[in-house]
Amino acid sequence: MVSKNTSSQQQIIFRKSLSNETRFFLEPEQPKQRQYEALRAYFVENLPAKDVAAKFGYTPGAFHVLCHKFRNDPERKYFVETKRGPKYSPKRDRSRERVIALRKKNNSVQDMHLALKHEGISLSPSSIWKILSEEGFAKLPRRKDEERPDRPRPDKAEYADIRQLSLDPRVIETRFGGVFLLMRILADMKIHQIPKSLNWYGSKMIPVENAFLSSLVLKLIGRERKSHIMDLVFDGGAGLAVGLNVLPKTAYISEYSERITHQDNMQFLHKWLKRLRKASVISGESFNLDFQSLPYFGEEDVIEKHYVSMRSRRQKAILVFFAQDVKSKIFCYSNADLRKGEEADEIFRFIEFWKQQSGKKPPHLVFDSKLTTYKNLSKINKMKITFITLRRRTPNVLKELANISPSGWRKIELK
Repeated sequence: MVSKNTSSQQQIIFRKSLSNETRFFLEPEQPKQRQYEALRAYFVENLPAKDVAAKFGYTPGAFHVLCHKFRNDPERKYFVETKRGPKYSPKRDRSRERVIALRKKNNSVQDMHLALKHEGISLSPSSIWKILSEEGFAKLPRRKDEERPDRPRPDKAEYADIRQLSLDPRVIETRFGGVFLLMRILADMKIHQIPKSLNWYGSKMIPVENAFLSSLVLKLIGRERKSHIMDLVFDGGAGLAVGLNVLPKTAYISEYSERITHQDNMQFLHKWLKRLRKASVISGESFNLDFQSLPYFGEEDVIEKHYVSMRSRRQKAILVFFAQDVKSKIFCYSNADLRKGEEADEIFRFIEFWKQQSGKKPPHLVFDSKLTTYKNLSKINKMKITFITLRRRTPNVLKELANISPSGWRKIELK
């Protein structure tokens, strides 16, 4: 028996002994010649398609496609005619002299593209660069703004800096005039002093109070994401509402929000709710409890999948628990740091939170029947907390209700 290593060594010796003329036919390098030899081995020598494909460097599927094209070429011009692209570009050649003239004036590719477009010549930047490469021009060094040709450029937004704030009487056009009415209420309640007492992040340009109000104003005007702030940078009214010359940009707001931890939020909530309770804004007689899934579109895999009702499917989402005061409709508690398996016990964290806030347990709770387990409902009952669970209107429930006589109903109105 001859081992595989011995066989491969013999093949190497055999190939070395081949002359250049013989190797030309056995080891074709040109694509057309390789196709010819492969098809000849398959149709004339009757070699298996799998062996032919392996010998000439084709995949089995690609070789079957090659055979199909050959069978469907009745005039047998398959190895004679070769489609070639154009050897020249009329549009590019006509504009060559103009492109060279513009480059001698130190115009960049984009500058030349705009100049040619203004002259009625449609030539892409890639075609312009191809002409320059063919003529031996190198890339221009990066230039300063004052060295570039004069043309319309995007407006440059100012940096947020409280030292640049002007309180001189003047007229300001803004889309968010109503924010000033709400800011007056928040200022009377001194909400801006809470972040300062908690030693939140601030700087000489953007102090703690102004940084906090800059993030808050986005919520007040209904901006869903921090990335949607850039058009507000040019709104003088939005900057004045938070006590700055302009609003901070996206990068600052994003970095600021990442510095605020869940513990910081809880401390803020305690101080803010004390002021609301002192002003008799929150009664604390009853609370609505619920979960909300917020879709997440990042790339991190640490985010779990939850059911998102607005999309009617399970996807990566952040699960948020919140509590709302029934009378004032103000949110009194929230937690987005939840994992699967922890949802059922979050109701006890809220009970403990409100106990620390008011000195007593919440007297009444309203929540969905799936918010927690029956075991936890028993614990809540032992705490002497009144609660109402809301059931889904399933077909069986509706059928059961339909069979109740009219005398068994007591009419109430839920606003």
